[in-house]
Amino acid sequence: MTEFEKPYTFPKPNHFEEIHEQTSTGKEFASDPLHNRDIESAIPENDGVEFPNRWARIRYQFREPLAEFLGVMVLVLFGCGGNAQGTLFDSTSGWMAVALGWGIGLGLGGWISGNVSGGHINPAVTISLATFRGFPWRKVPIYILAQLFGGIIGAAVVYANYFAAINAFEGGRGVRTLSTAGIFGTLAADYLDNASVFFDEYIGAFLLMFVILIATDPRASPHPMLVPIALFFALFGLGIAFGAQTGFAVNPARDLGPRILSAIAGYGRAVFNFRHQYWLWGGVLAPILGMLSATLVYDMLIYTGDDSIINRP
Repeated sequence: MTEFEKPYTFPKPNHFEEIHEQTSTGKEFASDPLHNRDIESAIPENDGVEFPNRWARIRYQFREPLAEFLGVMVLVLFGCGGNAQGTLFDSTSGWMAVALGWGIGLGLGGWISGNVSGGHINPAVTISLATFRGFPWRKVPIYILAQLFGGIIGAAVVYANYFAAINAFEGGRGVRTLSTAGIFGTLAADYLDNASVFFDEYIGAFLLMFVILIATDPRASPHPMLVPIALFFALFGLGIAFGAQTGFAVNPARDLGPRILSAIAGYGRAVFNFRHQYWLWGGVLAPILGMLSATLVYDMLIYTGDDSIINRP
């Protein structure tokens, strides 16, 4: 097995100096999840990699967006599935099912994609790392498209699975109202003003990104396999502590992808017109600004790696 055929691995704390030296000398490395240095630019298409068949070559070239697609799909499968359980069935554990579903989805989604694409599974994470940590901007569009498509497909599977239950809850086949639209895209509580709604999503995204940065910092994380566990507890905790008022989107792909699917499936324009295009300023802009702010604060106060623009000469 050649150097470039080895799978990506999470950086280990005791290898920090080695990683730091590699980034300082400009060498590309395949051991940094999340940041995912521009490995492909350092690997000629056929240099050091042998492909057993044509599909293996195609898979190698598109492995990163495919991993992001699968990661978000798994996130939405468990998350929207938990939403459906909490909404459609008379259960005393309704909100617990919602919070657990999203927490499990994020942990598993990050685990699936972490060693291939870096496990962003969130456009706000991708944009934050491109802004502050040197993630290649040329990869940002394809990552976001893959994440969004993963959200759509994951929501489609959930919708197909709970189609009959939604009909029963709504009172008729094909009846679709905002009472079940929250299974897919988030809907903020009526009593909140717009500033409160925005702040709720902003602070949730800030806290989630802060945990992501700590969990993937080689000087702070005791073991790489704890990353999925940290992701689970972070989103589960957000759901328990901050989730009820806005549905804790904290991820544009998780909110917009299922929202697009719900509009196609019969909910129509209502899911986009809700609260003066809440989907844009609450589900997209607030998470992006929250995660950008978290990365700036973490890099200014804690992080010492020279892949951050804060630590460069």
